[in-house]
Amino acid sequence: MAEDRAASASGRDTNPWVAAMLLLMGNFMNLIDVSIVNVALPSIQTNLDASASQIEWVSAAYVLAFAAGLLPFGRFGDKLGRKRLFLWGVGVFTLASGLCGFAVSIEMLIGSRAIQGIGGAMMVPQVLAIMHTIFSGEARGKAFALTGVIASLGAVLGPLIGGGLTTADLMGLDWRPIFLVNLPVGLFVILAGMRVIPMQKPDTQMTIDWLGVVLFAGAITLVVLPVIEGALLGWPLWCLIALAASVPMGALFVWRQVQLAREGRTQLLPVSLMRNGGYLSGIAMVMLHFSSIPGMFLVLAIYVQTGFGLSPLESGMATAPFPLGVMAGSYITGRFGNRKLLIRLAIGTTILLGGMAFLRWTTGHPPEPFTPLSLALPLATCGLGMGLAISPLFQIVLEAVPGRDAGAGSGAMQAFQQVGAAIGIAVVSSLFFVRLHQGGVEDYPAAMQHALIYQLCTFSTILIIVALRGRIQRREATRAAQAEAAE
Repeated sequence: MAEDRAASASGRDTNPWVAAMLLLMGNFMNLIDVSIVNVALPSIQTNLDASASQIEWVSAAYVLAFAAGLLPFGRFGDKLGRKRLFLWGVGVFTLASGLCGFAVSIEMLIGSRAIQGIGGAMMVPQVLAIMHTIFSGEARGKAFALTGVIASLGAVLGPLIGGGLTTADLMGLDWRPIFLVNLPVGLFVILAGMRVIPMQKPDTQMTIDWLGVVLFAGAITLVVLPVIEGALLGWPLWCLIALAASVPMGALFVWRQVQLAREGRTQLLPVSLMRNGGYLSGIAMVMLHFSSIPGMFLVLAIYVQTGFGLSPLESGMATAPFPLGVMAGSYITGRFGNRKLLIRLAIGTTILLGGMAFLRWTTGHPPEPFTPLSLALPLATCGLGMGLAISPLFQIVLEAVPGRDAGAGSGAMQAFQQVGAAIGIAVVSSLFFVRLHQGGVEDYPAAMQHALIYQLCTFSTILIIVALRGRIQRREATRAAQAEAAE
């Protein structure tokens, strides 16, 4: 079909699906790397003689660098060329993976993880930005549905692959293969991507707001860092001060963008997007959605492994119905292309809400004996809902973004996605552990029920936002029809 093919911005014909697979392969490396490391942390701590604080920074260094760099590198892609930034990002990520795999100290590993985060921030915003421009119509809906499958597979397969590679102890390398496995994949993506990813003409007239880069990175760090550290450290005063300081820092960033807009200069985050109610409400839904899933998987892993004695591999098997559900949902929603986005988002979110309620009841009343299949049905239901919701959600956010600003729009969306994930993990884990040790008794079913209250609240809020957006759209459609009739 003509919709399934698009010309690159340079005018050369290319197969967008081949390009999309390479883009998503690079994105998958980033997604899986976030979760694959968690399984290997105990081995890393023993092997490198690391403290509890240092081992936490193996994850925190990556998350901070990644979240702070998403919007700036999204804008750099608009100016320097998205293909170029994507390939550079894959290169930096792959090189840093090698440094991680051969790290001789915990300090070297933490520094290499920060470089990995920078590489991830360089490539990830370009993925959706390029796909947003090389696809149109029905094909765009199918392509965005595919991103939902990749996102879920990365989150769920990470623990499986990490557990398998660490347990196998290949050539006596212990945990190191979880990083070294990125080397051949990254090299393939770079070499193939140079040939098949379409070159898009950069906006050479665009300038970079370096002060805005500093302000945005500072605001994101002031939110994400205390959220990561606060729960573990018992929320010391500096965490609360940092969170409070993020508000004026964010306000300064917005003020800076408004001043640039008044002067007719390029903004890091276009003011037109900040004034776009559709884009902002979409960003809010993305934050809520992605604050729910990572936190749920974190406490679920503790629930099944520590609470019921499943091995890391069995834990990964227990969560496998979720990505299977996502695949089914993504296949269904992809057939609708870009039609009925709000309705599909509402249906997917409703199923997610019902699946979370089902999971909450099941984990609160665990069957005996407890096996990897005990949670299959509620997790498959949740996955189906996510598969149905993720494609229309991304399309709703990016449909308000002009092609010129696709990198900035995509980068901002994914930056707030990371902020949402960090906040969600902190809130859900706090709810879980507060209830777990209540009264000096470890009650895992009650703790899981308590933690999943957050998911019920977030998906209910998304449904409210969807309803409000639908009401506004109907009102605007009525006004347009009346105006046309008057003419």
